[in-house]
Amino acid sequence: MIFSPGDEAVEDERSTPVNEPRFWRNNGWTARVIKNEDDDGWAVAMIKDGEPEPALVGPWTMGRDKRNPKPLDVSAFNTLVKTASEVLRRHEQQKHAMYHKSITVSAQTGRVRVTLDIVPDEDDPHALLAAQDASGEQLAELRVQPGFKLTMASATAWIDDDFCRPG
Repeated sequence: MIFSPGDEAVEDERSTPVNEPRFWRNNGWTARVIKNEDDDGWAVAMIKDGEPEPALVGPWTMGRDKRNPKPLDVSAFNTLVKTASEVLRRHEQQKHAMYHKSITVSAQTGRVRVTLDIVPDEDDPHALLAAQDASGEQLAELRVQPGFKLTMASATAWIDDDFCRPG
């Protein structure tokens, strides 16, 4: 990681807790109450430190005067952190499921687990197709196109063809 002059000050600033009515920062998260552009209401944006975009943006409650937002408090902030963390966790799970597929098939030699790990590299996108036996020993691995479709039929055909390059 490359640091430039002043990075320490930015890092110290981010780690210092702030508890203001419309702006809270603590434990790696920032909550900011903002004017809702779509109507007269308010919204809250939850941003994880170091991320360029909010993990969560949602409606925020009006205060007693029906014009200004309700101030943030510790309970609301903790609930927002929990909700935003869950959103990020689900997003990571979805991304993992999109790039890592696994199928177990019954072959003549026993059960074989076939995996496809897509590497979405901007310059060299590809995928790794691999097979392991029931004990976890690697039987084969080869590089394939990132668009390779891992199905029961394609996995079985690859195994039956002694792990030769598909297609």
